[in-house]
Amino acid sequence: MAKKKDTAEVEEKAEAPATAEETVEAEVAVEETVDVSGYTVEEVQAQLKPLSQNAFVRFWQKILRWWLGVWYGFSDKHPKLAPWIYKIFFFIVFSYGVTIWQFIVMAFLPYAFSGMGTDAVGWPNIPLVGKQMFVIFGDNNGWGPFIAFEIAVFTAQCINFPLQRNITYRSHGNPWYQAMWYFIGWVLVSLFTNTIWGVCNAYLTHWGCPEIVNALLKTILTGGVSMVIFFFIFMVIFPDNNKMAKKARAKYEKLVAANASAEKIAKAEAKMNLWETKAKKSNAESEYFKAKSQLNAAVMKYNTYVKASEKAAAEAQKAEEAAQAQNTEKATAKAAEAKQKAEVFPAKIEKAFETAVLAIKTRDEKKVVFEEAQAL
Repeated sequence: MAKKKDTAEVEEKAEAPATAEETVEAEVAVEETVDVSGYTVEEVQAQLKPLSQNAFVRFWQKILRWWLGVWYGFSDKHPKLAPWIYKIFFFIVFSYGVTIWQFIVMAFLPYAFSGMGTDAVGWPNIPLVGKQMFVIFGDNNGWGPFIAFEIAVFTAQCINFPLQRNITYRSHGNPWYQAMWYFIGWVLVSLFTNTIWGVCNAYLTHWGCPEIVNALLKTILTGGVSMVIFFFIFMVIFPDNNKMAKKARAKYEKLVAANASAEKIAKAEAKMNLWETKAKKSNAESEYFKAKSQLNAAVMKYNTYVKASEKAAAEAQKAEEAAQAQNTEKATAKAAEAKQKAEVFPAKIEKAFETAVLAIKTRDEKKVVFEEAQAL
């Protein structure tokens, strides 16, 4: 049978589970009749991206494949809950990731500004406890630690913004507009967290806490507060496209029903079309990557059944030879049991092959929709 198309496209972002029995939720549903003509075993197996030759990398690839299969199965069963879990998970992972980055930078960068002095500087520089001053802009240990901290936080946000935008929220909005509001939010949040730290730092320094401990506490305190605030900021600058599209359409239909002015209706229609286009893009992207992951899941399931069938056939052959050699009732029963186990696999393999073919077709359909949506 002829091969259908080149498979280089399957260098995907998402991969699927490593074991067949644990991918029931993620398995693509098979219709009663699936046309498998035009597809060979080799073509189906070629859809699966080969595992790395490095044992360490291969181990984590298998974990990722297993997890993505479980995740997509969960998403299918809980379509409302899954998006929230996805957003919260990646938001926390990236937020803590950049917090670790801040801590690493703060552990070394202040020494680069050691020549700027260690006297308390800043504003409003109000006495708070002992000789320690309350400052918002500045630091009780000089300008060096303050500048180092602001550099650490700023670089962390430069890392955090694209990760949150492109992965957590999968936004298709204007990146410059969103970056502007993100920067404004960061400045306001920094003012708030710096005020909190201005009080805490004065007392910690008065109590004689080591600088490395101060840096750690500052990172955790200000980073934790910022993380909570930024979660809600992201909900504003990276809105859910489907909800916004639904809201925009409802407003448009309301204006039409109320016989509003042509100008208001035209503006509402333009806004509705804008949000519906964004929703189509994000939905097509999500469905395409999901289809690719489920294709990998289907191929992995097929390969697992093939390997299990070969193993079962070998065990059945071995048990049959043992039964002939021993000529005992127990050995004969064991051989019959092994043969029975091996006989169930051909049907499973056939069904798994149909599942994989259907997954290929689904992936190809989703790819067309995805490419059309990106061209909007």
